[in-house]
Amino acid sequence: MNPEPGLPVAKQESAVEHAKEMNHAGEAAVSRRKFLFKVSIAINALVAAAIATPVIGYLLGPIRKKGAYNSWIELGQVSDYHEGETVLATYRNPNTDKWDGDTGNVACYVRRDAGDKFTVFAVNCAHLGCPVRWFPQSELFMCPCHGGVYYSNGDRAAGAPERGLFTYNHNVIGGKLMIDAGQMPTLANEAKLVKGILPCPGTSKPTIG
Repeated sequence: MNPEPGLPVAKQESAVEHAKEMNHAGEAAVSRRKFLFKVSIAINALVAAAIATPVIGYLLGPIRKKGAYNSWIELGQVSDYHEGETVLATYRNPNTDKWDGDTGNVACYVRRDAGDKFTVFAVNCAHLGCPVRWFPQSELFMCPCHGGVYYSNGDRAAGAPERGLFTYNHNVIGGKLMIDAGQMPTLANEAKLVKGILPCPGTSKPTIG
């Protein structure tokens, strides 16, 4: 900035210094605005990422875990089950994560009919999904919610359900009982066309029942 003519030298120097200070103050204000603008962009990006992460995980979850479906799970040795008896068994849902804990364990009822012939029942009532209980004295499955009753072979006996218990696809390989535990057996799953299901280990083609 050029000093104004006619002003004393001291006043001219003071005006120059004042102009420099104003210029520095303006630059500092601009720098603060730029900094705050960048901080706001970073905060907005973090918020957007926090919102988008669970949504993306939900959308991509079925693709990421596709291999968990049609998974054959071992329920133990055939010799672990006695002919004519129905027992409660559990397996680990293949469509879970390590941190799911006990919630990843699924119950089912296993009945050894004779030899290598088994029936593996879903534990849920065919009415509204309440867990049924097996009563060996009467040889009946009973639902505590709405009075559903099933015979030992899973057929409906009485109560609200309109059908029998759902069953798992299973097979016996190498003396071990295997079930297709990739997804829970329900009426919706049974209504689908069974196509492209992975074969049970030890077989060359899909096995149902």
